[in-house]
Amino acid sequence: MSIGDETDVRGLKTIGRIVARCLREMGQALEPGIRTSELDEIGATFLARHDAESAPQFTYGFPGATCISVNEVVAHGIPGELVIRAGDLVHIDVSARSRAGYFSDTGASFPVSPFSKRDQRLCVTAKMALREGIKAARPGARIGRIGRAFEKTARRAGFATIRNLCSHGVGRSLHEEPTEILGYDEPSDRRRLEEGQVLAIEPFVTDGTPWVEEGDDGWSLLTDPGRRAAQFEHTVILTRDKPLVVTLPG
Repeated sequence: MSIGDETDVRGLKTIGRIVARCLREMGQALEPGIRTSELDEIGATFLARHDAESAPQFTYGFPGATCISVNEVVAHGIPGELVIRAGDLVHIDVSARSRAGYFSDTGASFPVSPFSKRDQRLCVTAKMALREGIKAARPGARIGRIGRAFEKTARRAGFATIRNLCSHGVGRSLHEEPTEILGYDEPSDRRRLEEGQVLAIEPFVTDGTPWVEEGDDGWSLLTDPGRRAAQFEHTVILTRDKPLVVTLPG
């Protein structure tokens, strides 16, 4: 969506804070021995308590309030009976719709202690890629600058970005224009960013091949066996001065 007035800004900030605080609460509860279904219930309860609705459930009928992806599952992991273990790399994605009809999307990867240096480097690199991608998101710039920033950051650390997972527009729905904001620079993509656009910016950084495949459950997206990926995500509003991140817990 594109911002129309201050009502839109306030609405996005409100739902942005909710998903950010939900993510924080789920992250604080993450420990060896907890089931992903229990973690998801924490998120579902938080959203309901703040008068918000799970966006993947509302939009796609996803079988969980949040997406919880573990190890080689990169995204869209279904919460269930899987027990979190020490050394796992867990990604939590929280997206929600407010009663006013605004959507926001956020996520983070959490290495469960004691974790490997590889997983720590993946997470640090993905977080840096997000920061650089947000810095590249300026009105008038080519949309490919975001993916270019992701790819440059990942390569510098010896990793790759996943090429078939994308950032996207958000605001009045979970996924909207501009769609398919690639995680790498594609010179043929001549689209330009515009002031007022709302984007969910999310780099996926991996130590495996730069592609994911759909799992047997029809939802989970997986990298190579034994390989992992990390992802961090913010919802931002493009303003004349700098991007406004709305998914901060405050």
